[in-house]
Amino acid sequence: MNLFYYVVLLVMIFSGLIVFCSLRKHLLLTLLSLEFLVLALYFLFFFFLSMFHLSYYFILVFLTFSVCEGAMGLGILVSMIRCHGNDNISSLSILGW
Repeated sequence: MNLFYYVVLLVMIFSGLIVFCSLRKHLLLTLLSLEFLVLALYFLFFFFLSMFHLSYYFILVFLTFSVCEGAMGLGILVSMIRCHGNDNISSLSILGW
């Protein structure tokens, strides 16, 4: 495999981690950065499995869990907007949960 693919994957992973760690104000931006990290991990698993000529069934399991993670995050986002009126994490109190 080409070195360019590894560099692109590392840039994707590190940029997703930087955005995830820096944006703690809005839940939607945090969920988007998590989905970007899941996409980078999907490409990493795909390149790894194709390099060693292994089966791609693990990718289907990974996609299933990532869809469940996205649906659960959107459910939390919708319930937070219905209860509080916005998705600002800073406006929430731990005692209110």
